[in-house]
Amino acid sequence: MKSPFKRDAFGNILIVKRIIIFLFGAVTYYRFNMANRTVVRGTRNLIGLPDTKVLFVSNHQTYFADVAAMIHVFGCVKWNVHNRIDFFWHLFNPKLNIYFIAAVETMRKGLLPRLFAYVGSVSIKRTWRAAGQDVDRGVDPQDVRKIQTALENGWVITFPQGTTKPFVPGRRGTARLIKEHRPIVIPVVVEGFRRAFNKRGLLMKKRGVELSLTFKPALEIDYEGSPDVILAQIMDAIEQSERFQKRKSIRQFSGL
Repeated sequence: MKSPFKRDAFGNILIVKRIIIFLFGAVTYYRFNMANRTVVRGTRNLIGLPDTKVLFVSNHQTYFADVAAMIHVFGCVKWNVHNRIDFFWHLFNPKLNIYFIAAVETMRKGLLPRLFAYVGSVSIKRTWRAAGQDVDRGVDPQDVRKIQTALENGWVITFPQGTTKPFVPGRRGTARLIKEHRPIVIPVVVEGFRRAFNKRGLLMKKRGVELSLTFKPALEIDYEGSPDVILAQIMDAIEQSERFQKRKSIRQFSGL
């Protein structure tokens, strides 16, 4: 018997997703717009994007707050509200085909992560780390299929570094994903979240912080190029390459 409830590509009931997005959105709306200040740039680069096969690549500062902020941005853009996330009404009719790639173990740690996973987590097994230990295992074909499903049905957020530590080398899996599936790739740079929230992004540790999200134009990628070249292009675009690390070190040394 066919279900009376509409579902997303992974079988999650859309009305349940709407409720969870509204509840999480109401809490994070306060954190992003009142307890702190969020500056958004470049959302006009999202105008005219197709509804599927768009990959957002971003640096990573917390497990959940970064993604939550992007969901606010995408909801506002759906309502033609640009470069701000203080438009509360988008939470009543959010963009639902948003997915984000996350580690399975991260999304299973507690009730709140499990609820947030329902919003759009593409939960995969890390190939280099598990349960706090370094591992070396191959990519699970089922994980690859899940990412492909997400791309074919919506916008996908991924963090090439796979960690919240800054200036860590990116993982070649992201480049291989881009090379194989050829999505439109939008770089995103986030700042301030590490200062305002704990590592998981569920608790505030400081108020009055300026948070920022910058959406850059789609990358011009040579899909026939090597994964290393594609990865280097991505890491430079999200300002996590060696040259940006040196630039930050110079600014810190000079006190700027």
